[in-house]
Amino acid sequence: MITQEQFDSELKMIISNAIREDVGDGDHSSLACIPENARGKAKLLVKDKGIIGGVNFAKKVFAYVDKNLKLDIRIEDGTEVTYGDVVMYIEGSSQSILKAERTVLNAMQRMSAIATKTRKFVDLLDGTKTRILDTRKTTPGIRVLEKWAVKIGGGENHRFALYDMIMLKDNHIDFAGGITKAIEMTKDYLRETGKDLQIMVEARNLMEVEEILENDGIYRILLDNFDYEDTRKAVKIIGDKCLTESSGNINEATIRHYAECGVNYISSGALTHSVYNMDLSLKAIK
Repeated sequence: MITQEQFDSELKMIISNAIREDVGDGDHSSLACIPENARGKAKLLVKDKGIIGGVNFAKKVFAYVDKNLKLDIRIEDGTEVTYGDVVMYIEGSSQSILKAERTVLNAMQRMSAIATKTRKFVDLLDGTKTRILDTRKTTPGIRVLEKWAVKIGGGENHRFALYDMIMLKDNHIDFAGGITKAIEMTKDYLRETGKDLQIMVEARNLMEVEEILENDGIYRILLDNFDYEDTRKAVKIIGDKCLTESSGNINEATIRHYAECGVNYISSGALTHSVYNMDLSLKAIK
């Protein structure tokens, strides 16, 4: 997983790039009609229901735009909200509030949607040993926000990117010339480079599960598009030799059934790539 330093660095880049993209050489709408010294107050209003996400990110955005803005946080990340709830009040320079508005809303609407969907999946797994994971199927440029939202919703993060875990999927295996060859070449690579990375291998059927297990040092086996029966068989074959993960077209109707097969993890790209933004707005208080 990424370090705290990497996480903080990603956030700084996202904020600076978002403000650059949105503001450019100036918020001319505000500059044109709002005096530089004007002060105001606004509230961040919920117009939907679900799990709020992005409150702590919003704090960073407002501080980046204007460190003198004062925030009164009423609802924290991970809290269930409904229509009419006020998440926070913002007070200070009217121009600064408006400059930060769209970046804050865009991020919080997306993060809240992901947190809400994740919480639904987490609730569906209640009582099982299985945990829900996200994937790399994220919006380019804001992965750290979307994975943060999964954590807010109660899920866990898979690898952050290509650099923090070895994950040998079907294409790697086919290009390398087979499972065992891919694993052996990977171990050689790790020895040569001195990198300490966990190795995860995808299996497409039970025969591939058995071949993977002939190799030691495997952290987790990904059971890709297995049906319930083969998932149960795979879990039994693997035992405690390594961790197990189910993936592939798993939805709200099937997730519990896969969990009951005994897998340690279920990964779902839908947590981040198939959500509808929560309706939030920022309103001036007269």
